Amino acid sequence: QVQLVESGGGLVQPGGSLRLSCAASGTTIFSITLMAWYRQAPGKERELVAGMTSGGTTNYADSVKGRFTISRDNAKNTVYLQMNSLKPEDTAVYSCKGVFQLSPGPRYREIWGQGTLVTVSS
Repeated sequence: QVQLVESGGGLVQPGGSLRLSCAASGTTIFSITLMAWYRQAPGKERELVAGMTSGGTTNYADSVKGRFTISRDNAKNTVYLQMNSLKPEDTAVYSCKGVFQLSPGPRYREIWGQGTLVTVSS
């Protein structure tokens, strides 16, 4: 069974940077079709932060555009979120979602990680 594990969260001052990682494990992955990062602050609904299609096209929430960068390493089955110029409003639990092919064919799996906490505070 595929699992996603996020790492890299922590406490950072406003204006600082963090790099989040989301690694897939548990089985062989043929391809990563889509990866995305979401976040959810306490008492708030989950929102899409950044996504990357199978073709490498990226999209970002307006609130993070120009500050966050999503990237992936298919050989390592890992997606990253580089977060720069962090603001207190960025404080949230960040979770990654992946859509995978485990073998050639029409079957895909959507998997969520457990999340990693990012706290931006002075």
